[in-house]
Amino acid sequence: MHTMTTQSNTPPDSSVSHQHQTLSRQVMSSREIADLTGKAHKHVLVDIRSMLAELEIDSAEFSAQYKDGTGRSLPCFHLDRELTDTLLTGYSAKMRLAVVRRWRELEERGAPRIPANYAEALQLAADQARENSQLLGVIELQAPKVAAIRRLAAAEGAICITDAAKQLGVPPSKLFDWMQANRWIYRRGGSSRWIAMQPRIRSGYLKHKVTALKPDTETGIDRAAFQPLVTPKGLARLAEKNIGAEL
Repeated sequence: MHTMTTQSNTPPDSSVSHQHQTLSRQVMSSREIADLTGKAHKHVLVDIRSMLAELEIDSAEFSAQYKDGTGRSLPCFHLDRELTDTLLTGYSAKMRLAVVRRWRELEERGAPRIPANYAEALQLAADQARENSQLLGVIELQAPKVAAIRRLAAAEGAICITDAAKQLGVPPSKLFDWMQANRWIYRRGGSSRWIAMQPRIRSGYLKHKVTALKPDTETGIDRAAFQPLVTPKGLARLAEKNIGAEL
């Protein structure tokens, strides 16, 4: 299915959803009509233009374009069921039958499937069970994110890495190691103090708590210590990564 506002690059473009007066309806392209009837597409275009002119309908309303194998944009039309049937009145019975059967296939796609016998009922039940299993798989994949949201709701402002480890249910030392290995924090030179990586600060995952220290005894220069803190956004990100399962 495509929309009238997009150009299809892959022939044939069978049926599309045409937006007309805010209503979505199924349409068939002139290219598929040509394929089904065996008529040259250029002749189908002529037939459609003549029909629309006779009906006093603006052809631009149903005009579209497609790209051929060389990348050229060429004209086509997208007709609804009513106009398709009207066009076919001038075609042979075999041509009309081919298009009518195709329309039936398109319309049956959207109809609810009703099993005709016990075997089909079993197959339908199996298909439904498979879809439910896939849905459960999606829910399981989303579980870490759900847990992250809950932890985020419980957090009030930025917290130290040790407290973040408690929230995540992992040993603090393991979380420090993980954050260092994954470039969240680092140590500068021979210092024992951790520093937050700038990209993590820009992402809003970490922030620095600045603590004023006593001035240097030799130089008298003021000093400050930086402690990396995990923001609620950072805590949610760590929870999404399911850190506990990795450690």
